[in-house]
Amino acid sequence: MTALDLFGLFAVGAMLVFYALEARSPWFVLAFAGACVLAALYGFLQGAWPFGAVELVWAAVALWRSRRLARAAVQPL
Repeated sequence: MTALDLFGLFAVGAMLVFYALEARSPWFVLAFAGACVLAALYGFLQGAWPFGAVELVWAAVALWRSRRLARAAVQPL
């Protein structure tokens, strides 16, 4: 297993863990977005640019969700 393989395993594993924890805090949604960026970097480095592009889209969606959830948590009802 190469260093790139280990990096990809870490990135996708982090995505899985943070996705499972998303309901607990907007911070986990933000962490999921960061893990998506790492997975995108892995995809681009290994030459699978469609995977990298889709992961960047997931990162943008997760970032938008984390900001929306954080605002909802701060605003009074």
